[in-house]
Amino acid sequence: MEKRWKIKEQSNSEEIKLLSSELNNLDETLTSILLQRKIDTFEKAKTFFRPSLDEIHDPFLMKDMGKAVERLQYAIEQNEKILVFGDYDVDGTTSVAVVYSYLKNFYENLAYYIPDRYAEGYGISLQGIDYAAANDFKLIIALDCGIKAIDKIDYATEKGVDFIICDHHRPGNELPKAVAVLDQKREDCNYPYKELSGCGVGFKFMQAWTQKVGKDESKLMEYLDLLAISTCADIVPITGENRVFVYYGLKVINENPRLGIKTMVELAALKKELTTIDIVFTIAPRINAAGRIETGNKAVEMLVEEDKKKALKFGGNINELNLERKDLDRAITAEALQQIEENVALQNKKTTVLFQEDWHKGVIGIVASRLIETHYRPTIILTESNGKATGSARSVKDFDVYDAIDACSELLEQFGGHKYAAGLTMKLENLEAFTQKFEEVVSTQIDDELLIPQINIDAKLELNQITTQFYKILKQFSPTGPGNMRPIFVSENVFITNKSRKIGEDKTHLRLEVFQEENPDVKFNCIAFGLANVLDELDEGIPFSIVYNIEENHWNGNTTLQLNIKDIKI
Repeated sequence: MEKRWKIKEQSNSEEIKLLSSELNNLDETLTSILLQRKIDTFEKAKTFFRPSLDEIHDPFLMKDMGKAVERLQYAIEQNEKILVFGDYDVDGTTSVAVVYSYLKNFYENLAYYIPDRYAEGYGISLQGIDYAAANDFKLIIALDCGIKAIDKIDYATEKGVDFIICDHHRPGNELPKAVAVLDQKREDCNYPYKELSGCGVGFKFMQAWTQKVGKDESKLMEYLDLLAISTCADIVPITGENRVFVYYGLKVINENPRLGIKTMVELAALKKELTTIDIVFTIAPRINAAGRIETGNKAVEMLVEEDKKKALKFGGNINELNLERKDLDRAITAEALQQIEENVALQNKKTTVLFQEDWHKGVIGIVASRLIETHYRPTIILTESNGKATGSARSVKDFDVYDAIDACSELLEQFGGHKYAAGLTMKLENLEAFTQKFEEVVSTQIDDELLIPQINIDAKLELNQITTQFYKILKQFSPTGPGNMRPIFVSENVFITNKSRKIGEDKTHLRLEVFQEENPDVKFNCIAFGLANVLDELDEGIPFSIVYNIEENHWNGNTTLQLNIKDIKI
């Protein structure tokens, strides 16, 4: 697939030199990247390179936090039964694991509830409320859901069940009449950081309660591992407060992991220090697999378990579910790609909307993401569930798919989500009209340039600039993710050696050795996933350009620097 390369705007040389000198003559290329990220003073750089838990904001700055803490403490003092309710994805299940297991240290009369993806659907469910009422739960703490559950909260009130909502999705025009609604995206909320995950909001709630009742906050910090997993998996920005959470959460995971996480790491055969990439591509899919294939309860069971044998059993079960999820994902992606290949009209659209009644509801969000890798456009994958079309939307960079779906809301039963990912449900008879309306809305709103994937390049590099010291500083840009991506570099007039070859079971990847004429002795090994076809156009005498991340390669006990190539242009 063709990609656009865009080199980010560089600061002027005087700014770079000034900050570089303040930072003990930091390499000017790295200094320039700091400036791009609005890190333009010594103090900001210190905060960036040395994240501190002192930077965490006062939780009581969040609207309704006082009400939430007061209602929770009343429930504890009255020995009321409390139900911790969360969505079935990674954010929801880690949220429940944090709030339930942390409160369990101080209060016994509580339980947790994860709705069934298939029988109950997304978010707060009538079945969940009925369960709470029938079992005498007086308070439900809803995590990673509830911000649009107007009617359901009214129903719960009629049943004598109070709600505290901890959500991070965009509110509608009306807020539910819960005892407290914690959501930093409320227009009337002055909380200084707007990008918390659902688990992040739940964590802030626990922090506020801890402060109010005078407990030691260090106990709560033991749960930063779960918060880090939620933050990475939910693809929220790794900036500000989130970056502090992930920085310290990764320390917990790598130094003192809870049993459930330790089990997953061992089953995945991860033998190095875990990073955000490992969380997103290895840990999160396993946690998600429980809710996708069976029930999110299994993920929570694993995450809160303190018995080694049980944790191993739960982890093994989740590993099996993840293998099943992978098989379904591959099969449905192949079927979806075939639908596109057989439909010329669909290929010429600016959106992809596909429906098949027997597609597994648990993996359609993953399939939507997979299709964007091949057909780069806003994508919605739908299946039939409970007599309705239900599905997941994913978007391309810089296009707000939530707003586009909102513009079609008259055809929907319900929807919710973010700029880049959303869920939606509609009557089957509205499917054709929705598909047409969604295409019309996107076509009028999207710039054609956004339909070509863009690689944002931080800086140009000569290969001889890549040294051990350079990488040592570069490594400290971690934890990385949205808002603070791993720096991407471009090097021009690069040549291959005769050691370059196609690799992988299906020979779709490349292993290259590259150098530049000015410094022929400086050679780097490179890996280029999915770019094997380019080798047919390369020759030892042909210069080309590469965009890449710099990373460590661990092999046979040796550690070397290698370039992870994202694209090649001759």
